Amino acid sequence: MFTGIVTDVGRLLKAEDRNDGRLLRIETAYDPATIGLGASITVDGICLTVTDKGAGQRNWFEAFAALETLDVTEVGKWREGRRVNLERSLKIGDELGGHIVSGHIDGLAEIVGKEMAGDQITFTFLVSEDIAPFIAKKGSVALNGTSLTVNSVDGNRFSVHLIPYTVAVTTWGDYGVGDRVNIEVDPMARYAARLFETLASRKQ
Repeated sequence: MFTGIVTDVGRLLKAEDRNDGRLLRIETAYDPATIGLGASITVDGICLTVTDKGAGQRNWFEAFAALETLDVTEVGKWREGRRVNLERSLKIGDELGGHIVSGHIDGLAEIVGKEMAGDQITFTFLVSEDIAPFIAKKGSVALNGTSLTVNSVDGNRFSVHLIPYTVAVTTWGDYGVGDRVNIEVDPMARYAARLFETLASRKQ
């Protein structure tokens, strides 16, 4: 479980394609001694399991993206040098600064608008018909692992506003119109939709 509060910006050191997925080696500021093998870390919002780690001139960890992950994200297109948002899993007693994030990606959101106001950025996104109903004005959404508040909604489009601090401590400054990012809707919205679906089916 995560909160969508990015705690490190890592860099992809290696991406190795395999017949069952893709192995990623990621440079990080995290101390490898504090990362257990099998631990969960979100990489651009994707919950991945640490399979190896190391220290030296560069601290790094490795994680494996399975075929299912490649199907719903653009991990298969990632190239060495890419910057990625990282967050380690919650521990008992940690502050819940964002919202509950599972690290299970629902799909991709395309950037269709980017407006700069000094060091602040307002992004407008386009999502698919099946994701749009789960996005609400003033609700929460996780985009590339960042917990953000929805400013406005218009059909399949919605906007978010990033303050200078968020831009500075994440990879959002790297993105522009036409780029696609990972989106995870608020789990509470999914549960509510499932509840209404179940209640409606019982009335039939």
